[in-house]
Amino acid sequence: MDRTVCIIGTRGYPSYYGGFETLVRHLAPYLVDEGWRVVVYGRPHDVDRLDPYRDRRVESVMTAGVDRKSLSTITYGFSSSLHSALSVRPDVALVMNVANGFWLPVLRARGIPTLVNVDGVEWEREKWGTVARRVFRAGATATARYATELIYDSEALAERWSVMSGRVGTYIPYGGVFRTRGTVPLGLTSGGYVLMVARFVPENTIEPFLDAAAVLSRDWPVVVVGSSGYGGPLEARVAQLARDHANITWVGHVHDDNVLFGLWEHAGAYFHGHSVGGTNPALVQAMACGSPVVARDTPYNREVLGDTAIFVNPDPSSIAEGLDVLMRDERLRQCLGSSARTRAETSFTWPGVCAAYSTALSNGVLGTTRAQNRV
Repeated sequence: MDRTVCIIGTRGYPSYYGGFETLVRHLAPYLVDEGWRVVVYGRPHDVDRLDPYRDRRVESVMTAGVDRKSLSTITYGFSSSLHSALSVRPDVALVMNVANGFWLPVLRARGIPTLVNVDGVEWEREKWGTVARRVFRAGATATARYATELIYDSEALAERWSVMSGRVGTYIPYGGVFRTRGTVPLGLTSGGYVLMVARFVPENTIEPFLDAAAVLSRDWPVVVVGSSGYGGPLEARVAQLARDHANITWVGHVHDDNVLFGLWEHAGAYFHGHSVGGTNPALVQAMACGSPVVARDTPYNREVLGDTAIFVNPDPSSIAEGLDVLMRDERLRQCLGSSARTRAETSFTWPGVCAAYSTALSNGVLGTTRAQNRV
């Protein structure tokens, strides 16, 4: 084992919080198999050390930070970057999220090349206040200046960054898990319910969907998966809707992939309302599960889905109409679900994604070695 990579900026390994964590659960063991020593930094309260699927060969390091929505990423990113630079001295660092762009000079000063997955356009997310948006925008500027290489999870995002910063980078999307169809979870009827899976933040079109759900629930069961992670008004509203409407079920955050995949596999229609960012991991997994998709019309969602979905505007009537049309047309559901799965099998697989990261990391190490040899 002659190469070391530190992964900085996620909630850790193994963790089930979001897209970055899903990526790390697939990527870290893959890199170990490829001969890397892998060190993943995380947050003590977000790592499941007893997870039976945990690969013990992956080193998990917990650092200190402030567990608040506006401060967690940047504070844990600082402590992780400092520990990596001073204690581990890896051959290369994979850094997630532009908020950690501020700490790239710490790694650079120790001669550590950095690959930064820029994620989405964080400074446009409605969940952040003015100060946080300015911090993320400044972090993006620092990332463009100090990162050795940038990684984009969508072509549309790459184009935006090229215009914004003049930097090109490497396109690596997310992957999906493909499996034989499982059983119908939660006592539901296959093909008989509307599903939404999302973090409860405004840019995921949560409130318009909830308005649509109140209407749709007159004819169809509606299942809502997700939470904010911090409580708040959106969680309170979903809880109230579930109490007021017998046909609306809120199951919170689902940790068990078998249950979550089953929900996607048997949904009559899945609503994807994400509007800020590139390739969304939940959308890719929904496609891998053959879920018929109704998606908010954005360049990112169109890039991923192509012609395999119904696209709607982010208002309750458009969302409700699109989902109702799909729920009433079994042939359309089968057509869209099948074509979405085929598209995912062609373009969004974890082996392909992990191989691309391994190549990018190796190129980062090789580039630094060549530079040192020239000196």
